[in-house]
Amino acid sequence: MLHTPTGGAHAGTATGQKSGPMSIGAVLEALRAEFPEVTVSKIRFLEAEGLVEPARSPSGYRKFRAEDVERLSYVLRMQRDHYLPLKVIREHLEAFGDDAPYPNVPVVPPREPDEASAPAVRTGRKELLGLVGAEEEELAEWEEYGLLGAAEDGTYRLADVTVAQLVAELGRHGVEARHLRTVKAAADRQLDLVEQLVAPLRHHPDQRTRTRAAGTADELTNLSVRLYGAFVESAVRAARTRGD
Repeated sequence: MLHTPTGGAHAGTATGQKSGPMSIGAVLEALRAEFPEVTVSKIRFLEAEGLVEPARSPSGYRKFRAEDVERLSYVLRMQRDHYLPLKVIREHLEAFGDDAPYPNVPVVPPREPDEASAPAVRTGRKELLGLVGAEEEELAEWEEYGLLGAAEDGTYRLADVTVAQLVAELGRHGVEARHLRTVKAAADRQLDLVEQLVAPLRHHPDQRTRTRAAGTADELTNLSVRLYGAFVESAVRAARTRGD
């Protein structure tokens, strides 16, 4: 089961339901109480991705409502605590509807005391197999090819569950684990590139610049995922054109 901090999806947001329209600067100030790494560019990126749709003044300025800030808080929390991709978060939001409250998804604290400052979602091996509908032999093969792996305590992250589900679905179409090694290697190389680009920000003498590093890394990662999808879609369309 997935878990999130006590207080639910609305905890930690410094807004009230009766507050008036807010500028993007005011939204940033409200969010930083819980998300100190958030930036204006991150908020604009989430808006461009369709995760939030603030109203606009006649002159074009954004006018955020308290509900928009709560929505942004939910998105940021799902990224931070559960490592969910934006596509999945968007699907959740669409399923909730505009008036439905966001679900309370508590976070299980890590077992190691030195990791207490970094809440993470974990699941056991048996639970992962049940969620994915796979056999032990299949999971062992996926791990053998480096597609995912358990932590030292034998548990898996939510991201590993997502990987296992996708690998299992592909397997039902005849795609074997060995075929996916190059995909995993490409993802690892892209992550290395993101870290190289963000490294100067993480070691910058200015504290505000260091704080923006995490948000920049998130944006680069999401753009990389979108680019990969665009490459695949472009290749598919090109192949269909050649076949016509």
